[in-house]
Amino acid sequence: MKIIATSRSLHGTGASRRMRIAGQTPGVVYGAAAAATSIEIDHNSLYHALRKEGVRYSVLDLELDGAVEQVILRDVQVHPFKPMILHVDLQRVQADQAITFKIPLKFVGGEQSPAVKIGGQRIKAAVFSVKVSCLPKDLPSVLNIDVSKTEPSQSIKASEIVLPAGVTLVLGKQKDITLAAAGK
Repeated sequence: MKIIATSRSLHGTGASRRMRIAGQTPGVVYGAAAAATSIEIDHNSLYHALRKEGVRYSVLDLELDGAVEQVILRDVQVHPFKPMILHVDLQRVQADQAITFKIPLKFVGGEQSPAVKIGGQRIKAAVFSVKVSCLPKDLPSVLNIDVSKTEPSQSIKASEIVLPAGVTLVLGKQKDITLAAAGK
């Protein structure tokens, strides 16, 4: 996915307000040992791009004043009730440096699970996203967790999931966490 942006020289509340009225979204690009750059992006193209599934969790190509660099979306500020993006933060990534990013979990195969079919239970998610570390090229947009073999009253631990090649789970101080459990 490609985002086209231009650098901006005007800063502050008033400049950002005028930019939004003109159909632009202010933002900033930082990281990768380069100076932070204030940018502006066409609001409508950004708004519709962010509505696509997986865009918030993938590496994007940013065309900034003709030069293309890879970025990830770190923060999006939206208006409380209008369909409007107020500000966007993008972080530059380098192909040879690992990044840490929060990835959403998608539980699949619940209908075939013995806990559901035989035990009459439901599989309830305890965690909806996990932190992973990987190179930008290996960053998954979603982690699919197969729960089709879950027995009644059994839980699925983070240590049991199969991660894509090059991706490692970052749990911090915890050794293992429960991602989902079957129960009434």
